[in-house]
Amino acid sequence: MSSGEESKGPGFTIVDRRGQEAEAAEQQPEGPAQRAPLPPVDFPGFLLSLATSALFHLGLVADPKTGKTAPADLPVARQTIDTLELLERKTRGNLTAEEAELLTKLLTELRLRFVEVSQAS
Repeated sequence: MSSGEESKGPGFTIVDRRGQEAEAAEQQPEGPAQRAPLPPVDFPGFLLSLATSALFHLGLVADPKTGKTAPADLPVARQTIDTLELLERKTRGNLTAEEAELLTKLLTELRLRFVEVSQAS
């Protein structure tokens, strides 16, 4: 482009933002919005997460944010228990003894709790 020609089009500007990430992190307030790092996902943790979800939907575990239990939602609780049963069938023979025992105990406990909550309703 010669010195007499005008540039056509929007053009662009380069802005060096290096180092600004650290400044932004320093400006964020600490408090409940910041979380501790989550543990790595493993099979027992996954099973316990599903079991806790089922207990929540049975109205037996409080919401961690509000501290209050929700009313029982039996269809959702049943679906979560069914998911654990599916995992039991599909993973049979592929689990460690500890994983298999955990899954069996969780299912037994959740089935009992489901019956208790169903009869109380």
